[in-house]
Amino acid sequence: MKQSSLRVGWALVPAAVLSLALAGCAVGPNYERPAVESPAAFKEGQGEWVRAVPADTLERGPWWDLFSDPQLSELASQVEVSNQNVAAAVAGYAQARALVAQQRASLFPSVTLDAGANRSGGGGATPTRGNYQVSIGGSWEPDVWGRLSRGVEGATAGAQASLADLQAATLSAQGELAVQYFNLRQNDVQYALLAQTIEGYQRTLTIASNRYKAGIAARTDVLQAQTQLANAQADQLGVERQRAVLEHAIAVLTGKAPANFSLPARATWQAVVPDVPFGVPSTLLQRRPDIAGAERRAAQANDQIGIAEAAFFPSLSLSGSVGSSAAAIGDLFKASSLVWSLGASLAQTVFNAGATRARVEGAQAALEQAAARYRQTVLSAFQDVEDQLVASRILQSQLVLREQAEQAANLVEQQVLNRYQAGQVSYTEVVTAQVTALNARRAVAQARSDRQVATVALIQALGGGWRGL
Repeated sequence: MKQSSLRVGWALVPAAVLSLALAGCAVGPNYERPAVESPAAFKEGQGEWVRAVPADTLERGPWWDLFSDPQLSELASQVEVSNQNVAAAVAGYAQARALVAQQRASLFPSVTLDAGANRSGGGGATPTRGNYQVSIGGSWEPDVWGRLSRGVEGATAGAQASLADLQAATLSAQGELAVQYFNLRQNDVQYALLAQTIEGYQRTLTIASNRYKAGIAARTDVLQAQTQLANAQADQLGVERQRAVLEHAIAVLTGKAPANFSLPARATWQAVVPDVPFGVPSTLLQRRPDIAGAERRAAQANDQIGIAEAAFFPSLSLSGSVGSSAAAIGDLFKASSLVWSLGASLAQTVFNAGATRARVEGAQAALEQAAARYRQTVLSAFQDVEDQLVASRILQSQLVLREQAEQAANLVEQQVLNRYQAGQVSYTEVVTAQVTALNARRAVAQARSDRQVATVALIQALGGGWRGL
């Protein structure tokens, strides 16, 4: 790379005026948000869901209070403070803000102060001499072509993207906590159901044993009852293990070691499912932090084009200094010892084999890449909402059918058991009825938990809470 430079003794003020006159010549394209396909309404937004008001009236949290569970609210409030992934995102945002301050500082002059002292001498007749220096100087690169301001704009967009990452990490961690918590409570219900079922199986085993001892039932009835009881007890241990794993996950999400954390079990638990307004697509684009982050990164990539294009133009730097040098400290600030200088320099790349053009083209390609990622993020967000809307609608209908099946299965179980005691049916029919009833009860508990999990996923897909609606 060859550079030609011209250094002349221009006065500082006229050069500054020149730079201000050229400040409007910032190179690079002005940023425009990439266009995306936005439907007028959600395809699956039918039934009980209602449209949201404009996004500027919405408050993001605490959305978990909608589930009316004080334990969940207490845990979710700890995520923003103690979760280590969120803490890392907070540090990343602080780093991005520091970079903005660093870039903004480049717009202003830098001033340096130097001072020094030394003594020298030799053997024989060589006298010892002293030398003292002090000087203050400054340099400034006027932002003639907008390169520095583009850097500030890019850093600002990067900080805004980092803030969106922080919001996304917080929302993700809080959503994951809610899902794990609901799964844990569903395990508590399953455990209680199995405990009740085991008690029933033990009574049934007693009945089968008594009938066998009386000679009115085969030994196979006892063996079947024992098998059924053992399987239920094994299932209960499996639920206990799964609950422990979920409890460990919740501990980590709240920034605690699993050994120092525990949640008391609840045999009874009311699964509250709030009605969540789904909002219009334009609201979604304003609320989701991952969309905001992707859009800000596109803006940052746009600024890099201006920075790259500025290399086609000469760079101007201004400098000035005043100092003094003397053999004695007492003479250091005498007028005769003062030395000053003013200078300006222009530097322009004459030939670099197309490297500057290649950097510009690379920056343009990076903008196209960032724009494509932004559009893909928006499309994925629409997909998330549609998926969770249909899941919420279908799960609500499924729960009604599951509850109907549970009621019927409970009646069948009781009637078959009564008929067995009367000697009217075989024990195989009892086993079938009891297994069917247990599965129906567990399916209802699972369906209620699934509805809560789907609602959490919908809230995350929509970008947060809904207070103020």
